[in-house]
Amino acid sequence: MKKIVISLGGSLINPGKINYKFLRGFKATIRKFFRYKIVIVTGGGKIARDYIEALSDKNEKIRSLIGIKATKLNAMLVSNFLDNEIVVPDSLNDVKKLLKRRNLVVCGALGYRDKMTSDGTAADVARSLKADLLINMTNVKGLYDKDPGKFKNAKLISEIGFSNFLKIVNKIKYKPGQHFVLDQVAAGIIAKHKIKTVILKGHDELDRCLNQKKFIGTVIC
Repeated sequence: MKKIVISLGGSLINPGKINYKFLRGFKATIRKFFRYKIVIVTGGGKIARDYIEALSDKNEKIRSLIGIKATKLNAMLVSNFLDNEIVVPDSLNDVKKLLKRRNLVVCGALGYRDKMTSDGTAADVARSLKADLLINMTNVKGLYDKDPGKFKNAKLISEIGFSNFLKIVNKIKYKPGQHFVLDQVAAGIIAKHKIKTVILKGHDELDRCLNQKKFIGTVIC
């Protein structure tokens, strides 16, 4: 059975208020693919960044732990929105146990690791499960050659190799709550273990991707 891991950006779940429109569309899409084993790892998004900012004078670990709690709160929301059981796993072993009994598991970050976001958690889950595909759903269409928020002529990169992607990511300085298409730890994991990864935006593109149709996004392979 095909195994899919989805890193679901907190900015899609709650960009300032709960995004019901997105969640309804996401739910409808996920329901079409219950023939797969799916693990969804939720990010902390704006909730995490607001709390981290409020503790800007504290050390990095404290701020990271606050962000982890936010990912778990979002996981509880998404899990129950998808009519999944309320239990949100706290470890990789818990994820594996639940996945043996059901085809859908939702979790947040699985414990503290230095310089790691929920993207890194998702990549680690994908590695451990030997997943067929890791999908990073975020609020941009994919990886661009420069910041699309600052440059109107930024071009979407439809495909990139693991090593070239890792070079780009490693130029970015880590900070708790950072917002980029994939974090440094995740980039390192997918490069080392050759995990095919897709970056995309929106449940429509997710549907096309899982149906192996042409979609807008970035493929890392």
